[in-house]
Amino acid sequence: MATAGYSEEHEIIITDRFNDLLSSCSKIVKKEEDWELIRKAFFLAKEAHKGVLRRSGEPYILHPLAVAKIVVEEIGLGVKSVAAALLHDVVEDTAYTVEEIDTIFGEKIAYMVDGLTKMAGVVNTDTSKQAAYFRKVLLTLSDDVRVILIKIADRLHNMRTMASMPRDKQVKISSETLYLFAPLAYRLGLYAIKTELEDLSLRYRYPEQYFEIVRKLDETEPDRNEFINRFIAPIRQRLTESGIDFTIAGRVKSIFSIWSKMQRKGISFEDVYDLFAIRIVFKPTELIPEKSQCWHIYSLITDIYAPKPDRIRDWVNFPKANGYEALHATVMGPDGIWAEVQIRSERMEEIAERGFAAHWKYKQAHSSEDEFDKWLKEVRNALKGPTEDAVEFLDNVRLTLYTNEIVVFTPKGEPRKMPQGATVLDFAYNIHTNVGNKAIGAKVNHKIESIFETLKNGDQIEIITSDNSRPNLEWLDHVTTAKAKQSITTYLKRSRENNIERGIELFDRRMEEFGITPSARVFRKILPAYECSNKDEFYSKLGSGIINLDGVDKVLRQNSMSKVLKFWDIQLTKPFKSDKQDTLLVGNSDTKDGNTPKFVIAEGCNPIPGDDIVGYRTPGTNTIVVHKAGCEDITRLAAQHGENIITSIKWSSYKAESYLAEIEVRGIDRVGILVDLSQVITLELGINIRELAIQSHDGIFEGKISVYVKDTENLNALLDRVGSIKGIEKVKRTL
Repeated sequence: MATAGYSEEHEIIITDRFNDLLSSCSKIVKKEEDWELIRKAFFLAKEAHKGVLRRSGEPYILHPLAVAKIVVEEIGLGVKSVAAALLHDVVEDTAYTVEEIDTIFGEKIAYMVDGLTKMAGVVNTDTSKQAAYFRKVLLTLSDDVRVILIKIADRLHNMRTMASMPRDKQVKISSETLYLFAPLAYRLGLYAIKTELEDLSLRYRYPEQYFEIVRKLDETEPDRNEFINRFIAPIRQRLTESGIDFTIAGRVKSIFSIWSKMQRKGISFEDVYDLFAIRIVFKPTELIPEKSQCWHIYSLITDIYAPKPDRIRDWVNFPKANGYEALHATVMGPDGIWAEVQIRSERMEEIAERGFAAHWKYKQAHSSEDEFDKWLKEVRNALKGPTEDAVEFLDNVRLTLYTNEIVVFTPKGEPRKMPQGATVLDFAYNIHTNVGNKAIGAKVNHKIESIFETLKNGDQIEIITSDNSRPNLEWLDHVTTAKAKQSITTYLKRSRENNIERGIELFDRRMEEFGITPSARVFRKILPAYECSNKDEFYSKLGSGIINLDGVDKVLRQNSMSKVLKFWDIQLTKPFKSDKQDTLLVGNSDTKDGNTPKFVIAEGCNPIPGDDIVGYRTPGTNTIVVHKAGCEDITRLAAQHGENIITSIKWSSYKAESYLAEIEVRGIDRVGILVDLSQVITLELGINIRELAIQSHDGIFEGKISVYVKDTENLNALLDRVGSIKGIEKVKRTL
């Protein structure tokens, strides 16, 4: 920010924006005191930020004015929230204190401003500053959800005005947004804001891919509109004849959702068939339940177009935890194209678009606890958890935010919402912590299943317990809910010290048998072999029985395998530490130059030459871990440790003979197809196969093939050639 006196032009702009805000507030102001509160907040904020400019050159006061407008226009909050939004940066950036805000505006507004004020002081070096700040923000959920909503509005405006920020800041802020703020907006029912946050994050993280999708959407718009009009015409006629008051329109899916589907399924834009959805919003008829009218409209539509039975989503009888209600169905439209139809009442539409505020407005009609209240209670319980690590805390809370839901049932028929991918063990902890800790199995639809069995929509579950059962580390790999993870972690922490002591005893005893004294050299071999990051983790796993020492003699005889990147040169377009050079080339990393970083390939995403890459500097070291751009780990790391992310990194040259990659194939089984696959890969392309696993059932085969390739060009040639083999229906890279 720069400081200077406001010009006459700036004063005109500020006045116009303030009048625009007052116009927006006319719908929520009930009395003259409300106008006075808004004016007082504005003039104090204007004076406090006097002369301060944003990086774009605009007066800083335009930012809180914009946030306040988002709060009232797009989220639907009230007068006190508008005042808090106007004041949200006053304590952080000026000489005003929370106590002074309390004296001038009262306790509630002061509390919200305090919750919105960034952390000050020293943060523990072992804890991410971003994660610690997020934790403070999330803790406000315990008392006032409006703080979170104003913070989301603040983030939305920052994302809308981020063009003038440097590239590294754009990546860091976008990653934070995608990691926490978009999921929060989703869970608070702010679907439109969630979608915009995702799209803006994609725009600044991967601008080329973002604008390529925009371009293709523009190119295909005429054909898409023509199809939508043909699809809608008979529905409009049928609903009108039935006397229903409604609106109907086609909506293109978000750029981020299209990009995510392309990444998830390894397909091109042209292969994404569900680019849009048809939305019907009806005005309900009095005395007839809204859900009955939803199903009536569904029946009228399916008289015209055949439905896809496995693609009905009934959020009318079972609303989402964020309050979302609608009936979704996929039907076969003209030209044999599947299309999704969303059916909502006007009330459902307002809740879907305005989220929490609309939810609270309609909730006043009844006082019973609903799904949103249950979710809020779950988050508040998580906030009271024992974990002191901010990153672990953030990961646990995030588990409750961004998941699709299924409905399962207790033995007595009580419905319970669980995240998609939840297991029997998650359900056990959902019932009660003691039930989870003692679970040994379950009857799922009256059939005995493991506690690790993944649940499906409509399952009925009866948990089987035993007093001899105890949680162990493996359980953490088989649960998805924050409550389950927190409960297991709490139990394990209580027993961890005993496990470590027992692990030390077992390991020392075995080393004595070999006449070996445990040393750093020994652990350099032991820890990677047992997939442990440090000695305590190794001892704990050993003491709790998760791992054993069978075969440890073979591990000790092996030469330590270096994970350091040896075959490629990587170019940093900006120097890593030294300011004496504009370009830094790194090869084997075997150098005595203290400024030269050591490069390590991230095992989770395994980038290969030709992949877009992002670096992560391990705190306190001269090591850069190289990730594939877009991998989930780098998104999380950028959100939590943005200062250690290096975007100015790319492959410079490479001399590797081969690198491990994995492809997935699927197709129609026939005699000789395995031979054809092997010949194409090894004889025709000269690529070595490390592992090949194929399964065939009901005339369909599918499998995974691990191969050694030189780079992405080599891999893409392989994918193209394998895809052309007769019977192969799908081939994509999975690693």
